[in-house]
Amino acid sequence: MSDSGLVAPGREWFARDPVELAPRLLGAVLGYDAPDGRVAVRVVEVEAYRGVGVDPGSHAFRGRTRRNEVMFGEGGHLYAYFTYGMHVCLNVVADATGTSGGVLLRGGAIVDGLGLARARRPGASDGDLARGPARLAKALGVPLAANGSDLLAPPFSLRVPRSPLEHASGPRTGISGAGGASSFPWRFWLPGESGVSPYRRHPKSH
Repeated sequence: MSDSGLVAPGREWFARDPVELAPRLLGAVLGYDAPDGRVAVRVVEVEAYRGVGVDPGSHAFRGRTRRNEVMFGEGGHLYAYFTYGMHVCLNVVADATGTSGGVLLRGGAIVDGLGLARARRPGASDGDLARGPARLAKALGVPLAANGSDLLAPPFSLRVPRSPLEHASGPRTGISGAGGASSFPWRFWLPGESGVSPYRRHPKSH
C-alpha cells in the first residue's frame, strides 16, 4: 500500500472494541523519532486484548494496577511494558476510557530508517528486524519510558489504512490455557509478510 492510502486517525478512531480495532491497525505505519534518528514500521501482525474480568490473557484482567494504568486511559496512547525483565513490548490503547482494552503490535516491516534499524539489531535479516513484539520495539528504538505517550503526537507518528485490509486471524501466540484457547482467535496478520511471527503456544500470558 502506498502512503496515499493512509490517513491520520482522530482520537475517536481508537474508541472501539480492541477486537475490532486490531485488524484496522494492519497496514498502519508507526514512526518514532529517537535521539539517534527516525525509524518507521508498517504493522503486519497484531493481537487484541480486552480487559477486566473478560480476557484472562490481558494484563488488566484482574483490575487496575500501577503497571496497567495506561490501559484504562484514553485511546490512542501507548502501553509499553517489560517482558522477561529485559524486552519492551508496545500496545495501542483501545476502546473508551475506563475499559482497559489494548492491541499488541506483534510484527512489522521497516519502511523508513532501515540503516538505523539494522544498527539496532545487528545480524538480523531485513525481514526479521521487526518480526516479534520485542524486536519491533527495539528496531523502532522505543524505550519503556515512552509508556503513556500519545501516538498522535511527536515523537510518534501514526497513519492508518482508510479501510481494513484483507487479513487472516487465529489464536494469540505465546499463550496457552484460557487466554489463548480457540475461543480467543484475536491474532490478526497480513498473509505472506515476512514480519509475521510463527504461531507458538506458551504458558506465559500477555
